[in-house]
Amino acid sequence: MIAEAAFYIWQEEGQPDGRADAHWTQAIERLKSAQPTPKARKAPAKKAAAKPKVASTKAKAPATRKKAASKSKAEATAN
Repeated sequence: MIAEAAFYIWQEEGQPDGRADAHWTQAIERLKSAQPTPKARKAPAKKAAAKPKVASTKAKAPATRKKAASKSKAEATAN
């Protein structure tokens, strides 16, 4: 990162010979000033309490009962 910044400084100055140390120092200073200073971190916000789960409001269909098979008339009169 420093080398890349120094390279761009070298190019900006017209690619002069013998100034590598100066470019390197300038690159470090530019990078330091470009970085934001670390700020004190805030404590993370407290999460809201979880909402209780509510039973489904949909009504369930009543259970259906199978009708008993009706006996034929012949069976009913035989008894």
